[in-house]
Amino acid sequence: MRGSAELRFSAVFAHLALLVAYARRRGAADPEAIAAEVMAIAWRRLCDVPVDDPRPWLIATARNVLLAERRKHGRAEASLDGVDIAAEDVVSLIDLDPELDGALRRLSASEREALLLVAWEDLSPSAAAASLGISAAAFRVRLHRARRRLAADLAARRRLAPSHLAHWMEES
Repeated sequence: MRGSAELRFSAVFAHLALLVAYARRRGAADPEAIAAEVMAIAWRRLCDVPVDDPRPWLIATARNVLLAERRKHGRAEASLDGVDIAAEDVVSLIDLDPELDGALRRLSASEREALLLVAWEDLSPSAAAASLGISAAAFRVRLHRARRRLAADLAARRRLAPSHLAHWMEES
């Protein structure tokens, strides 16, 4: 019979693909290595990983590992709100509509991160707030502002059909 720690870690390990995708979308040189490091940290600090939903804790840890990697290699500026997505990294990794890509780049790093945590990482606003270490109310305000600014930017350019915006604009 497997130990309870091993069983618990297997539930945490089920989120490995989420971490690889998170690191890849944020321009990590080696997303698999970032995810592996996060899993090693999760194993060492298993008592700190929330049982009900480990994703916010894992994403916060991945953000910290990414920031450490970038500081070590001097690749990108770190912001207080999270990892800023380097423009050249996004283009090569994600096939987005050019107008949507441009609108995302014009958002602040914190607004962009709010949208991406909800849309790409599929976190609830509460879980996304936990991953950023802010209150759910503060996150909802940030997300609401980000959605409004994204919609206004895209509307001003009038090139992206409203149907393409549905997932980005859903209020949670």
